[in-house]
Amino acid sequence: MTQEEAGSRADRRLRRARTATLVSLATGVWVSLLLPLVGVAREPDVVRAALGALGVVGFAAGQAAVLYAAVTPWLSQRWRRRSQSGLAAVALLTVPLVGPVAAGAWPTWAWLGASLLGMAPLLVRPPVVAAVAAATLGVSAGVGLWSGGQVSRFLLVTGGVGAGTAAVNWLQVWFWDLLVEAREGQLAQGRLAAAEERLRLARDVHDVLGHNLTVIALKAELAARLAEVDAERAGREATEVQRLATSALAEVRATVYGYRAVDLADQLAAVAGVLRSCGVRCTTVPPPADLPAGAASDLAAVLREAGTNVLRHSRAGWCRIDIVRDGDVARLTVANDGAASRGPDQHSNGLRGLTDRLAEAGGRLRVRREENVFTLEATLPVGS
Repeated sequence: MTQEEAGSRADRRLRRARTATLVSLATGVWVSLLLPLVGVAREPDVVRAALGALGVVGFAAGQAAVLYAAVTPWLSQRWRRRSQSGLAAVALLTVPLVGPVAAGAWPTWAWLGASLLGMAPLLVRPPVVAAVAAATLGVSAGVGLWSGGQVSRFLLVTGGVGAGTAAVNWLQVWFWDLLVEAREGQLAQGRLAAAEERLRLARDVHDVLGHNLTVIALKAELAARLAEVDAERAGREATEVQRLATSALAEVRATVYGYRAVDLADQLAAVAGVLRSCGVRCTTVPPPADLPAGAASDLAAVLREAGTNVLRHSRAGWCRIDIVRDGDVARLTVANDGAASRGPDQHSNGLRGLTDRLAEAGGRLRVRREENVFTLEATLPVGS
């Protein structure tokens, strides 16, 4: 399964979970409608019953809007605040509209109070829930006294049913929030992996272009100097520049499209050939044939950067390149004379990038200078 297919599957599962959560929360809306409507049906006064029904339906609509916002993370905070403010306003209106309905016969408003209490964890922060609960219970007791009902019955319905509803609503929304956070974590992990891959690609392109462009620049400079004194050799150097540019373009294209298969022996021969063409006596020890492909790719990157540094930062007369395997460790050593007293310029980060690359694979890069001899050594675990 590809990453895109896995992401699409996760999104579908999240949408199904959201639908299930909405359906479950909707049962609370039905309770807000049905049980208070029992009181409306028992109200003998038609006008009072109509006003009560209007208040119950309005409260259920406001409750539905808040529940929808609770499981819809992409809604703006402004929309959420409006839905919560709307529910609060409707809840206040239900006191005169629904409070007198079926007075003394059915605790009509107490059921609305239970629903409002059950919504409290979704409306306010935990420290404020207690205050909202106390206020709702106070209003319920007041409505009970005003309508001539049993205050204890009102408090039992509002407090008992409301507490149970609050626990169920909070648990469902809490589980939903966990699912959303988990999905966001997956997406963040995917973005991080993509960023790391882009960094790896940029590093590979830098390795390829840095070496080839350095050689091209040196060859072009040599051709320019020879143009007036040795036209034939200048022509050969210009032809070599063209070949190197074509080769660099092919390598970059292969790197970008992920088709470049690194052959460490070929890379060693190419670097040694470039050094020799620039007048550096180069001796090499061929790499062992049993190096894993990943280790060969990492060492090839180090070799390219090392060859570039020999040309750019030294006046080398000789260079020795050794690639050996000692048990579970592969070691690349590049030593040359003519090391300059100053290091790479401030914009060069090739060695730093190689250090990071080797560190990711458990390897290490060391450099040292002894008089005018500069040595670069890369070690990399390769397993048994």
